[in-house]
Amino acid sequence: MTTVQLRETRRPGPSRPPVRPGLWRRFWGRSNERAGYLFILPASAHLVLFVLIPIVFSLYLSFHEWSTPGFLGAPFVGLQNYLDLLGDAPFWHAMQNTAVYTLLSVPLGMAVSLAMAVAVNRRLPGINVFRAVFFLPVITSWVAVSVVWITLLSPDAGLLNYFFGLVRLPRQAWLDSPRWAMLAVVVITIWKGAGFQMVIWLAGLQSIPKELLEAAEIDGAGRWRTFRHVTLPLLFPTTFFLVVTGVIGGFQVFTPMYVITEGGPMGATDVAVFHIYQRAFKEFSMGYASAQAWVLFAVIFAATLIQLWYARRRGESSLG
Repeated sequence: MTTVQLRETRRPGPSRPPVRPGLWRRFWGRSNERAGYLFILPASAHLVLFVLIPIVFSLYLSFHEWSTPGFLGAPFVGLQNYLDLLGDAPFWHAMQNTAVYTLLSVPLGMAVSLAMAVAVNRRLPGINVFRAVFFLPVITSWVAVSVVWITLLSPDAGLLNYFFGLVRLPRQAWLDSPRWAMLAVVVITIWKGAGFQMVIWLAGLQSIPKELLEAAEIDGAGRWRTFRHVTLPLLFPTTFFLVVTGVIGGFQVFTPMYVITEGGPMGATDVAVFHIYQRAFKEFSMGYASAQAWVLFAVIFAATLIQLWYARRRGESSLG
């Protein structure tokens, strides 16, 4: 029997499954995946160290009486911090101020920024300059903005009270009056943040098909009716995004109260985050402040769920 015939008569043995490399070898064996993971490593480390770990640690603190740097020596108090919140009138007053600020700043800010977006949504010479000017306050430091507005609203040397004097109106202590302080802060925050919302509105306006607007014009609809019945309904996704982010940002407001009014006068601008900051870093009651922070998180989470439910219900009703 020849060698060729012997090879033909041999039967192949059972095939062995291919040996799969380990996870680590597969990871380092693919250069694209390796490069991708290395690129996201700094952001992931920042997220873990400065977001996830503090969140878990604050939850731990909310069940402890932690008022000293001794991490392991903090006594466990269970739900006592949360029970004490039920009778904490200053905290709920701060939550009420936060709700008032949100109810004022979100719709007014959206209306102002929408008007700005409609104004700059045109093809005119130099329109990009106006867009940049409207957006400039967004990238301006809060400290610089605060100094300018404190000067403008000064009861003695303020420019606004100067114009009030020209028309024989009484001068107002805008930032020193419990009646006007919150409204003044709302105006300042709207002025500073309207440019960002303007960019979002502008993107929504430019995504509307021109054919729909031209069809409405052919049917005889004026500018207002076209805006009300065509533009606004098509802007619902943009509106929903701005409402959700605006409510979340409104409940988390801190910087203008800290820099401009310091929660005053007489607690008129004492909002939730500023109140939590005072309890944590002024009174060093970290456990109780952490419980307040988690209650605030629950309120924001519930408000966001309600908005998502409303948006889903509206979407289902429009399809039906």
